[in-house]
Amino acid sequence: MEFGEWNIYYKEILDDFGFSREDDEKCGQLLDEILAEEGCLTLEDLSKIVGFSDKFIVFGAGPSVKDHIKLLKEKYDLKDYVLVAADGATTAMIEEKLAPDIVVTDLDGNLDDILIANLKGANIVVHAHGDNADKIVNVTSFFTNVLGTTQAQPVGNVYNFGGFTDGDRAIFLAVALNASEITLAGMDFGDIVTKYSRPNLPTVTGPADEIKRKKLQYAEKLTKWIIENENVDIINLKE
Repeated sequence: MEFGEWNIYYKEILDDFGFSREDDEKCGQLLDEILAEEGCLTLEDLSKIVGFSDKFIVFGAGPSVKDHIKLLKEKYDLKDYVLVAADGATTAMIEEKLAPDIVVTDLDGNLDDILIANLKGANIVVHAHGDNADKIVNVTSFFTNVLGTTQAQPVGNVYNFGGFTDGDRAIFLAVALNASEITLAGMDFGDIVTKYSRPNLPTVTGPADEIKRKKLQYAEKLTKWIIENENVDIINLKE
């Protein structure tokens, strides 16, 4: 998705949630400065790393994620796929002894598990937005093989491929990496959240609050945009 088209959705998101474009831009610039100092991946670098396949599996943190991981391990040869974890889904994968090739995160998932995935070779796509500046500063430098993203205007080392939540941003990233087929696992787009997307949840699953429901609605809308506008086959295991 080109930035001009994304900007239409972005303006709607800013208005709907009351987010600040200025705060998003400041955090994107902060991430750019850190990556310039620490070193980072370009899109071309990441394309070469995952160039062994144009088939991707994107793992979301929805209620179906564990069942889908078990199904995929049983029925699929996962060596033929680029495995992309959306933030908290990393924990579900680690629990099932499955290592992602890429983790897409705004750093509000289980950071210990994301670090474990990174040590096992996962490339980390760190997303900057207006309210995670502290984590951008305190956590980013602990990772290796980092690519930066923003939902605002891209700057320097920081990209914007489109997408709002970790899940749909992961799908947009796969498109940018020239995926021909994307299988969605644990992408429920429903009203139930899990401990993987909400680490402080007292139970394994629970009802999504109003903000989370709205975010999932945008994730579903943007995923439908990909299906309708990009030359890629989308297979949702939930359907």
